[in-house]
Amino acid sequence: MTHQWLSRCSRAVFRTALVGAVLVPAVMTASPATAAGASGAKAPTAPTAPKAPTAKVPTVSCVSDRAGLAAKMTKDITAALKGHKSTTALAVQDHRTRTSCTLRPTQQVDSASVVKVTVLAALLWDAQKTDRALTPHESKLATAMITKSDNDATTELWDELGPAKVKGFLKAAGMTRTALDAEGAWGLTQITAHDEQRLLTLVTARNKVLDDTSRAFVLDRMRKVVPEQRWGVPAGAPGDATVQLKNGWLERSTHGWRVHSVGAFSGKGHDYVITVLTQDNKTMEDGIDTVQAVSKAVHKDIGPTTG
Repeated sequence: MTHQWLSRCSRAVFRTALVGAVLVPAVMTASPATAAGASGAKAPTAPTAPKAPTAKVPTVSCVSDRAGLAAKMTKDITAALKGHKSTTALAVQDHRTRTSCTLRPTQQVDSASVVKVTVLAALLWDAQKTDRALTPHESKLATAMITKSDNDATTELWDELGPAKVKGFLKAAGMTRTALDAEGAWGLTQITAHDEQRLLTLVTARNKVLDDTSRAFVLDRMRKVVPEQRWGVPAGAPGDATVQLKNGWLERSTHGWRVHSVGAFSGKGHDYVITVLTQDNKTMEDGIDTVQAVSKAVHKDIGPTTG
């Protein structure tokens, strides 16, 4: 994906200064000499400074109605992440076994192109309010935005909606931790795994925010993502599952590459959604490897519909 949308937004947003580390030399102090005296008294010992509390490292957490599944998924996802240097946030929800897993679910990251599903959902939600269908031009732009990750199409729809309508949709959808960029760059929208799962649930299950026609439109476009962009959460998916997905990738001077993938898996007894958001990747390929390692573990554990 190219990032042509950068030219449509303030490039100042993307110029993050590199702050060099300042090394402060340690102050060397001489130990107080012990006076040689008849008393033989020792110099007082300086008090030991209290140790700073160790920051708790986030861990994978799973719950399930199926006996033993939560423990297995916790173990397998944790193992899948071992050796990967990405900072990863994830959320998994399987409605069939009532299983959910999370890691850093409320950590905000730059959205890159996964926000395009939000843009489409907001467009459809806004059209519903006046009981109108998308215009042929809007439909063409929406299709290009999702299936090809077209940035120019996204920018046109983003500008058409404006921040007020996007925020209105986020509020209606309950995506309370998603925040728009102050400069209006759609690719720098702050998203969380929790809110992306909320969006996927709205797209895949009947609700009062998106009607059946709107949901079908979104899922149809997510099913038709071009082959070269079908990496990420589909890795390891059951062969009989219907796959709907959207990926995003963006490199910046801080936190390296952001590489994200969100998807829904349905049909033949499958009914689950996966969100994997990563940053601090040295390369895009590093991020893809992390996403796909997690996805393979998830599909292995909850993909089979028997048993």
